[in-house]
Amino acid sequence: MAALSAWFWNERFWLPQNVTWADLADTEAGEKYPRAGHMLTVFPIALGIFAVRLLFERFIAKPCALRLGIQGNGPRRAQPNAILEKVFTSITKCPDVKRLEGLSKQLDWEMRKIQRWFRHRRNQDKPSTLTKFCESMWRFTFYLYIFCYGIRFLWSSPWFWDTRQCWYNYPYQPLTHGLYYYYSMELGFYWSLMFSQFTDIRRKDFLIMFVHHLATVGLISFSYVNNMVRVGTLVLCLHDASDFLLEAAKLTNYAKYQRLCDSFFIFFGLVFVTTRLVIYPLWILNTTLFESWELIGPYPSWWLFNGLLLILQVLHTVWSYLIIRVAYKFVIRGKVGTGKCHPLPVLKDDRSDVESSSEEEDTALNGTKGIHNKSSNGANRLNGHAASDQWAEE
Repeated sequence: MAALSAWFWNERFWLPQNVTWADLADTEAGEKYPRAGHMLTVFPIALGIFAVRLLFERFIAKPCALRLGIQGNGPRRAQPNAILEKVFTSITKCPDVKRLEGLSKQLDWEMRKIQRWFRHRRNQDKPSTLTKFCESMWRFTFYLYIFCYGIRFLWSSPWFWDTRQCWYNYPYQPLTHGLYYYYSMELGFYWSLMFSQFTDIRRKDFLIMFVHHLATVGLISFSYVNNMVRVGTLVLCLHDASDFLLEAAKLTNYAKYQRLCDSFFIFFGLVFVTTRLVIYPLWILNTTLFESWELIGPYPSWWLFNGLLLILQVLHTVWSYLIIRVAYKFVIRGKVGTGKCHPLPVLKDDRSDVESSSEEEDTALNGTKGIHNKSSNGANRLNGHAASDQWAEE
């Protein structure tokens, strides 16, 4: 175990040349530097954030939703049937025509009735609009808070105005209380999202979102351990700039304020594309690739860190294309988030929409795959976010 630990924490990978972990020990003057052990304190913070979320959704978000007329009644439940339940849980949730014919003979039911039972059974496992509203309101509140905090903190930080300050005297840059709070809150929030996946209603994008949150936690932790926290705060704040706007669009969509929903989405698209395709490469990548090369030179973890940021830029480009495509269709159709075949899975939250079209039964009975096959458009840190409705994370 000691050999494995020594290999993993190899100083020649994590730190610039001629720098050791001992050099980054706390000084007698009270200066502290990021250490891997600090990551352990994030777990109590994550549990605290999760507890606050439960209280927020119950005592603030839910009353707001009910006041807006959003009902908590879920979809119609399927009538109890042991045979169909066994097929649903053990074999398939979407039986094909051949299996429908066999079940029809076994139960002496019409195929359309069996198809309707499976649709009701799938729907009863999906969260209600009230549940989705409460989740989005919590994420909106946190994203707005942490973005405002980030702007306030960075406004008084020298590296916000001159990114070369991220690398002067690196890695001997003390960890301030503001830096630690910012990082621990962001990291704690994403750990709390991982916890909540196991307590929330399980959705079809569970694995994708779990991997996404894990990657986000890994990138934040990686930048903390090798003390790239200054540029890390710039990355965090830049990504937070559009997250709360998407959640605002979802909230107004659930509340059926369509014009407000359209406005929020267009604003979200403008901010997203501007921050991810313009500011991110010209501001973030410029300093991590070129300014840092000039001031501290490359070393192994530097290459890995920049590689991850470049992959993120590729994802930004893909997500921006999807948003621009949605915005184009919005201009053509004139509305965001409504209509059976509407192009905006972001607001429709396809991972949890209730199936209601009778056309689904007809297409299934005709031997097709149905009209509700969903396409994934990538994942964003945008919590409660699915492969079909999350744009980052970044």
